Amino acid sequence: MNQCHATALKAAGMKATPKRLAILEMLEAEPGYASPEELWKRLKDRFDRLGLPTVYRNLEELSASGVLSKVIHPNRQLYYYFCSNREHHHHFVCLSCRKVEDIPACGIEALEQEVSRRNGGKVLSHILQLNGLCGGCADNGDKR
Repeated sequence: MNQCHATALKAAGMKATPKRLAILEMLEAEPGYASPEELWKRLKDRFDRLGLPTVYRNLEELSASGVLSKVIHPNRQLYYYFCSNREHHHHFVCLSCRKVEDIPACGIEALEQEVSRRNGGKVLSHILQLNGLCGGCADNGDKR
C-alpha cells in the first residue's frame, strides 16, 4: 500500500480502501489525464468485483475531497488527473497528448475585487483550466 496515498485519503476524511488506493496509484503512474472508462478497463482484472459505477463514484469522491483533479475536456467528458501539488494553483491541459502542467500563478484576485466592487458579492471558490497544445504537440503541427 502506498503510504502517501493512504495519508492523503486520511487527511481528506476518507478510508484508504484497496480500490481507492489502486485508482490513485494508476493515476499517479499516468503521464496525463485519464477517463473513468480507461481506469476501469485497467483495474477490473485486479478486483473480483469492480463495476464502472464504483470507479465513477470513487473518482467523484476523490475529486470533491481534493485528492484528485478533475479535467473538464471540450468534448464534454470528464477526466481525472493525479496532482501531487497541494498548493493553490491551476492547470494547463494539452488536448493532444493529455499532459497536464501546473500553472503556479492564479491572477483571480483582480476578478474577485471586481465582483465585490460591482455587486457587493464575494467569490468563495473558482476553477481555472487552460486548454491548448503543449510545446511538443504544437511543434509537431497538431492543429486541433
